[in-house]
Amino acid sequence: MTNDFEAVVGLEIHVQLKSETKMFCDCPNRPGDEPNRNVCPTCLWLPGALPRMSGDVLEKAILAALSLDCEIQPLTAFDQKVYYYPDLPKGYQLSQFHRPLARNGRIEIVAGDGSIRDIGIAQVHMEEDVAKLIHEKEGRTPVSLVDFNRAGTPLVEIVSRPDLRGSFEAMEYIKALRSRIRYTGASDCSMEQGTMRVDANISIRPRGSGLFNTKVEVKNMNSVHNVGAAIDYEIGRQAGQIRAGEEIILHTRLWDPDRNVTTAMRGKFEGPCVPDPSVPPLIISRKMLDAVRELLPETPASKLDRFIGEYGLTRDEAALMSSERDMADYFENAAGQGILPRTACHWISTQLAPLLKEAGLGIEESPVSPERLARLLSLLENNEINARAAREALSLLFDSDESPEEIVESRGFRQVSDSGALDAIVDQVLSENAPAVEDYRAGKQKAFGFLMGQAMQASRGTGNPKMIKEILQKKLG
Repeated sequence: MTNDFEAVVGLEIHVQLKSETKMFCDCPNRPGDEPNRNVCPTCLWLPGALPRMSGDVLEKAILAALSLDCEIQPLTAFDQKVYYYPDLPKGYQLSQFHRPLARNGRIEIVAGDGSIRDIGIAQVHMEEDVAKLIHEKEGRTPVSLVDFNRAGTPLVEIVSRPDLRGSFEAMEYIKALRSRIRYTGASDCSMEQGTMRVDANISIRPRGSGLFNTKVEVKNMNSVHNVGAAIDYEIGRQAGQIRAGEEIILHTRLWDPDRNVTTAMRGKFEGPCVPDPSVPPLIISRKMLDAVRELLPETPASKLDRFIGEYGLTRDEAALMSSERDMADYFENAAGQGILPRTACHWISTQLAPLLKEAGLGIEESPVSPERLARLLSLLENNEINARAAREALSLLFDSDESPEEIVESRGFRQVSDSGALDAIVDQVLSENAPAVEDYRAGKQKAFGFLMGQAMQASRGTGNPKMIKEILQKKLG
């Protein structure tokens, strides 16, 4: 995009709530189960079956809205979207148009130029999810199958104001929103697993203008990266149309991640919404709202500031440790065992996290508990093992119930700090590597690193690196 145009972006984010049941019945909220296993007369909308709002769903929805600094409305109600839904038994979706659950929220993000920006949230409303349609072929005959497990699972839709000015801000907004809601436990907010879905409304206008021009909605984005890529592509596409004298038409498009383009899907149609008579309006009392507020955890931003002040972390370190609630809890548990907080942070981010990623595990599933990690790092801080041995021991802890101390003893990882033993190792290395000694004395500094490596290898990785370095420097003059 050239400097001639400015992007105006608003996001509609659907978040599946982490409740035990569906929104209006007692069927389990487990869409991944065997097809059509979690169904009942209510979520199949059979005659005579009436919906009953789940208290757990309502609590999770309020938690999510409160985490976004929204104002909870004292009266909220459901409406029928009066246009045909082939993936819902009753043919229409229950949502909240006239009386949404919450309004007027905000999220603070850091813009690309480093400035702090408030992104407004117009409203948060509840709605039911649709069933899953599966299109297959039996021979040459196309067949459409439907799995109703997902029908009726609870969603909140979070509608931002058109305050975002490009792909970078949109991606930062998504990450900040996801972090806040995950902290509450109201949702996993996983785009990969489909518990968070993002639609982007994108328009462009002459830079400096306050106009709102025709927007185009882009759907089918399953990662934060794809949202950013789709917005960038659409800005360029619309700018090209305007330069060519073509009119921007209100419609919906799909993002094709294989070709990195958006493609036309359908015309944009906003059907009427009428109050639904089957679900009574919900009154959110002050007593209920205060009870839910008590469940709100410390916010990621507050935790970041506390980690800097209480643990002495840098801002980048604190941001990393506070990015997810499970990560923050793990860090605090480890740091609370008496080891240096920055040591815990360093080993969690640089050693433990890669091992977990390779194993496909989240930190909440780590086979190495915070207590076991802290015991290992205590051995390191007390110079009983060196960093190399600590790394090897950490990987072994993944597949063993042994304590760090047992692994250190059984594998011979305990650090050698005996000056006599290390002196003999260094003498042996120097005698066996005379050319490297001559290179170092001739001014080639890389030779020292080679000799250091040879000495560590000769000590089978258990030599005290600091003492070996000092002995080498003394003997080399």
